[in-house]
Amino acid sequence: MTEGMLLDTMRQGLWLSVSISAPILGVALVTGLCVGLFQALTSVQEMTLTFVPKLAAMLATFWASMSFMSGALSDFFRGTIIPQIAGG
Repeated sequence: MTEGMLLDTMRQGLWLSVSISAPILGVALVTGLCVGLFQALTSVQEMTLTFVPKLAAMLATFWASMSFMSGALSDFFRGTIIPQIAGG
């Protein structure tokens, strides 16, 4: 394995991690903004009000996108990592 192949594999792995985490982080961002706006408009300053809806939305998004995440990871390993380990 050359240095270029290693760097290319690392780049692909980092891009894959960004694309896998983007749905969950996006939902957390939108939920946090909505809850923050609700708190600002109603002057309710409850700490659990920010945590519980964000956690619930992130869990629902994780459950909905599990097949995408596992498919992307298995494709990456099957198409990139395993052939390099095998010497291809």
